[in-house]
Amino acid sequence: MSINIKMLVQLDLDKIQNIGLPTFALRSGGRTSADVGRLISDILPYIFYGAGILLLIYMIFGGFQLMFAKGDPKAMQSAQGKITNALIGFVIVIIAYFLVKLMAKIFGLVDFF
Repeated sequence: MSINIKMLVQLDLDKIQNIGLPTFALRSGGRTSADVGRLISDILPYIFYGAGILLLIYMIFGGFQLMFAKGDPKAMQSAQGKITNALIGFVIVIIAYFLVKLMAKIFGLVDFF
């Protein structure tokens, strides 16, 4: 395996340095910006929605596991643990949602919902 030196020489490092990094252009609500705060504000709703969907799936999976345990105490305990963990996760996501909203309000950040 040889490195193509000719290709490396053709790079104009000064030009690359002057151009800089590409900017993010997420279009959400008519905004286009490259700052981190706006990027996080654009991504956070999807994270919360995804967490809610995963929690619902996890709880349904635990419910099915409980229904099909057939009286086996170990399987029932495992299913109850899954349901309990899903409920605890749900509470954590709700608290995180309201904390993020509170922090956005306190610091005057962009309201994302």
